[in-house]
Amino acid sequence: MQSCPFYGQLFFCVAGLSTACKNNKFDVGNDKVEKNVSMRLMYAAKVDKIYTEGFIYKKSGWMCLGVIIIEANAKINLTLDILGKRTDGYHEVAMVMQSVSLHDTIRLEKIRQGIELTVDQPGLAADATNLAWRAARCLMDVHSIQEGVRIHIAKRIPIAAGLAGGSADAAGVLRGMNRLFGLGLPPEALCELGAQIGSDVPFCIRGGTMFASGRGEALERLPDLPSVWVVLAKPPVSVSTAWAYQSYDAAPAREHPDNPAMLAAIAAGRLEDVGRHLGNVLEAVTVQKYGEIACIRQWMLEAGALAAMMSGSGPTVFSLSADEETARRVARNVSSHADAAVFVAQTAGRAD
Repeated sequence: MQSCPFYGQLFFCVAGLSTACKNNKFDVGNDKVEKNVSMRLMYAAKVDKIYTEGFIYKKSGWMCLGVIIIEANAKINLTLDILGKRTDGYHEVAMVMQSVSLHDTIRLEKIRQGIELTVDQPGLAADATNLAWRAARCLMDVHSIQEGVRIHIAKRIPIAAGLAGGSADAAGVLRGMNRLFGLGLPPEALCELGAQIGSDVPFCIRGGTMFASGRGEALERLPDLPSVWVVLAKPPVSVSTAWAYQSYDAAPAREHPDNPAMLAAIAAGRLEDVGRHLGNVLEAVTVQKYGEIACIRQWMLEAGALAAMMSGSGPTVFSLSADEETARRVARNVSSHADAAVFVAQTAGRAD
């Protein structure tokens, strides 16, 4: 059996070419997919957390008909340093970023034309202001895609939380549409597009453990961290990234993260040293306005976390633990003290 040229090897495939279904509707998993074909193909396929639906076999090979589901991972910052303000208005940063297993689920399906976006979280815009919508529009314009795409986002990553939830969704749309429309773009090309949408989007496309510089779009691959348990706690406040950077400009930090030491700790795979060198110059800024961040960090440490710190511009606080038992104890302790959304996750490897 041939492999799909767009998705790699099919791990499981049962093809049944049968009589035409009424109205050309076919059962694909639990979904109904309308296609202008007269044969039925039922299968399941998984390629590196990208799940595909809707193939039909032709003489030319497997042809994608229509649906992809992608897991879009959140990120944390192991370090975040601001080196100054750039002439283009952005800040020059130097930071170590890490993917975690907490993710949104994005479903993409071909339609005749246009962009249809829905999200399952009330209050979250599903229009041209959403980064996922902008990502779809950007890819369609640059590559002259005439067909349309229907996107549904099932949110789990908190919004305005310092976890790059919007950037993760935009990155997931770029990755998914690249597969859906058979563009065959390499990660570098997707990152170039992603940088036009948001500074964190290129990292979310690549994933894993990376050193980011410039305004965050210049990436250097680092060795993957050993498997680490991560507890994330987001208090019921939202922090504007623009506000956090503006507040930092008014009172810059005197102490900065030791990025070379963090890079050495990662290269050596020493989790204790990774924890020792966590650093985020925005934490002090955000804690001044939202004191509960410091409380959550302390509750994590009291429960046995190896280290704890605010991620990005906040307000989410994360902790690192070597084992699941400790991580769940940390999560219970935070939940018993704080009014916060608490998640237990793990570090995640590269997406590309």
